[in-house]
Amino acid sequence: MKKIAILSFVVVSLTVPPSLLAQSQEINADLGAISVQVERIWAHRLGYVVQYRLPRNRTAMVYLPAGWFVTGDSRAEMIALPPGGSVPSMSVFFNDGEFTHLRLYVHRMHAHGTWGFIPSTANVDDGFAGVETLVLEF
Repeated sequence: MKKIAILSFVVVSLTVPPSLLAQSQEINADLGAISVQVERIWAHRLGYVVQYRLPRNRTAMVYLPAGWFVTGDSRAEMIALPPGGSVPSMSVFFNDGEFTHLRLYVHRMHAHGTWGFIPSTANVDDGFAGVETLVLEF
C-alpha cells in the first residue's frame, strides 16, 4: 500500500506542468497592510469612531461608517479578541496604494475600557458624511 502511494505521488508530480505550479506561487507585490493599536472605540448610530495610536505618543481618529461592516459591502470586518490581555488593533489593507478593506480587532465585552458611547446629543454626523475610503494619519 505504501508503494502505491509513493508511486501515485511520483506520477502526479511528473505530470503536473511546471507553469501551473509557478502560477500558484505568484505574489502580488502591490498588496500591503498597516496595523495600528486602537486606544478607544466609540459606537454611534452611523458607525464607529476609532482613536488609534501614532508615533511619539500621539493619537488620531477615523470614522468608519456602519455600512462598511455589512456583509455585502465587505470594506470592514470586526473581529472579537479572545478574553485576556489582548490589545485592540486595526489592520488596514491596500492594493496599489488604495484602501481595500480593514479588520478591527476589539474586545467582545462593550463594558471594556476601550469601548465608549457617543451621546445622541453629540453632533458627529459630519465626520461620517461622505466617507468612501480610509486615510490614516501618521
